[in-house]
Amino acid sequence: MRTLEQRVSWLETALGTALHQPTVAADVQSEDARTHKFSLRQSDGQEIETVVMGYPGRFTACLSTQAGCALGCVFCATGQMGFVRHLTSGEILSQILHVRAALERRGQALRNLVLMGMGEPLHNYESVMRALELACDPRGLAIAPRHVTVNTVGIVPGIVKMAEDRLPYHLGVSLHASSDDERDALLPVNRRWPLDELLDACRFYCRETHRKIFFSWTLIAEVNDHPEQAKRLAGLLAGVHAHVNLIRLNETAGYSGREGLLDRAEGFRALLQANGVPCTIRQKRGIDVAAGCGQLSAPRLVNVRRRPPSLVP
Repeated sequence: MRTLEQRVSWLETALGTALHQPTVAADVQSEDARTHKFSLRQSDGQEIETVVMGYPGRFTACLSTQAGCALGCVFCATGQMGFVRHLTSGEILSQILHVRAALERRGQALRNLVLMGMGEPLHNYESVMRALELACDPRGLAIAPRHVTVNTVGIVPGIVKMAEDRLPYHLGVSLHASSDDERDALLPVNRRWPLDELLDACRFYCRETHRKIFFSWTLIAEVNDHPEQAKRLAGLLAGVHAHVNLIRLNETAGYSGREGLLDRAEGFRALLQANGVPCTIRQKRGIDVAAGCGQLSAPRLVNVRRRPPSLVP
């Protein structure tokens, strides 16, 4: 069996550079002890956030892929802070190593990776996929590819490339609206790749990979939790091997929207299921320490990068 030191040495050789061990700027745990959030300071001083979630029989790390984000989703704290820079493959791997060490000190093991932290993974495609390749290599961190999910808000060229590259990871797509007007208002990326282009890419992905796509829908009270929106969503997903995860909004200071009510969420789920779309209402985790979906943020350093690069991978 390979030791951790041997694995790190192999990773550094594969990367051609030493792995920087980030400084822990903050370390907070939710009141129910099921969610643990680390603020990790990188070598240039910029901080990112990484979250560990505990579920029965497994632990999941939610990884960041950028400092900040260029896509500006209105209800997301990371989008509200703007883009700072991409993370390197080494910085992504260092998050996994940090989480793994923290869990092992408690006699626990890391099983799952979700790339749903700060940043848009498919905006940083090459660094993200190189990090995952090394993380899943038996000589590296030996994470099973079936336990990895890459999430995107709709970078169409990245979805197509994932399909063409036959990557073994799960794909998650943050949808949140079932018409272009509604999605434009929530996710500015929709103006670049509207719903018809996004869904075409998703169908292509399903045909090429024979894999299911996990769609996320953040329920915002009186914005996107109406029955007609659920029915329209079911129509949009025709021909897509899909599962919808409903997430009641985690409120942030930079957005005035309010969390959808549980009974509205139940009604939304029932309509999707009645129309043949599998659907789950996701558990809310880590809200008391701002570790929930859409709540991750960090102080940004100025002049790290003046403007974001092209969105096309």
